[in-house]
Amino acid sequence: MKNKQNTRKKDRFAGVGIPMSDPGRPMKPPAKVPYKRIATEEAWITPEILKGYRELVGNKDGDAGFLSLWGVFIGRGGILLDRLLDMGENRIRDMDAAGIDVQLLLLTAPGVQVFRADKARALAASSNDRLAEAIRKYPERFAGLAAIAPQGPKTAAKELERSFRKLGLKGAVINSHTRGEYLDSPKFWEIFEAAESLKVPIYIHPQTPSPDMVRPFVKRGLDTAIMGFGVEVALHTLAIITSGALDRFPELKIVIGHGGEGLPYWLYRIDYMQEYNRQAFMPKLRMLPSDYMKRNIYITTSGLPWAPAITMAQSVLGMDRVLYAMDYPYQYRVEEVVMTDRFPIGAADKKNLFQRNAEKVFSL
Repeated sequence: MKNKQNTRKKDRFAGVGIPMSDPGRPMKPPAKVPYKRIATEEAWITPEILKGYRELVGNKDGDAGFLSLWGVFIGRGGILLDRLLDMGENRIRDMDAAGIDVQLLLLTAPGVQVFRADKARALAASSNDRLAEAIRKYPERFAGLAAIAPQGPKTAAKELERSFRKLGLKGAVINSHTRGEYLDSPKFWEIFEAAESLKVPIYIHPQTPSPDMVRPFVKRGLDTAIMGFGVEVALHTLAIITSGALDRFPELKIVIGHGGEGLPYWLYRIDYMQEYNRQAFMPKLRMLPSDYMKRNIYITTSGLPWAPAITMAQSVLGMDRVLYAMDYPYQYRVEEVVMTDRFPIGAADKKNLFQRNAEKVFSL
C-alpha cells in the first residue's frame, strides 16, 4: 500500500519540472526566422536560495503548497536543478538548441518570499548581484528581472531602484503571494510607486496557492502548474485591478504568464459582474476590468504554445500585449518553439510576439 501511495504522489507531478528535451540526444534547432526569439519567463536559482529551500523542506517549515512542490523537486534533484543553477555555457547550449536568442531571467518561485524578512532582503540583493554578473558575461544572450522581498515594501522598492539604476535589471519579479498576502493591499503600494516611477514592469509569476486556498488543490494533486499556479495568479491580478491600484498608478506595467492565466477568456463576465454585482466594500473603478487588462497588463505565452488560446488573447487584448516565453527549464521543449513559429498570424505580428513587444516592455 505504501509503495502505491508513493507512486501516486510521483505521478501527480508528471510533466511538472521535467524537461522534455533530452540533453543527451542531438536536437535539430528550429528553422532560422526573420526575428529574434526573446523568451521572457525563464527561471534560475542561486545555490544559497536552493539551500534555504532544502532547509525549509527538511524542517517542514512552510505552507503545504511550497512543501509539496519543492519537496518533490529537491527529492528528484538531477537535471532540473542543474538547469536552474546553471548561468553559463550549458544554459546557452540549451538556448541554441531551441533557437532562443535571448532569455529574460526570473528568480524561480517562490523566490525569497518564503523566508523571514531580513533573510529575504539579503538573498534578494545577493541574487540580483549574481544575475547582473551573468548578464555582464553574456550581454547578448541574457537580461533579467530583480528579485525583491515584499515582506518589507520600503526596502523592496529601494532594491528595485538599485537593481535598475546600478545593475541594469529590467524590472521586478514577484512570485505571487508572500506568505498569504497579495499586492492589492495598499501596504505594498510603495513597490508599485517605485516601478511606475522607474517605468519598469512587475512580473507576477506563479507559485502554489496561498495557505488559505491550497488545501483542496493539494488533496487532488492540482496545486501546481496543472491548475493551482494559474488560479493563484489570476486571483492576484484581478485583486490588484479591483482594488483600485491601477487608478492610483495608471502607468504601472504588470506582466503575467501562461496565456494570461485564463483571464482573457473570462473578461466579458468579469466586466459584467464587477459593474452590476459589485460588493459594497469594493471601490468604484474608473474603467472596466478589461480596460485595465488592455492598458496595464501584458501576458506571455509561457507553457502555452497553443494557437487557439494565444490568438484569442491577441484578439482580445491586442497584438502589442502578448509576448513569447518558453518557461525554461520547467517546460523546455524544442517542438514548442516550432509550434509558436507556426501560429496563423502575419509576419509583422509574429515579429511583435517574439521580439518587438519584449523589447518595448522590458526596454531591451
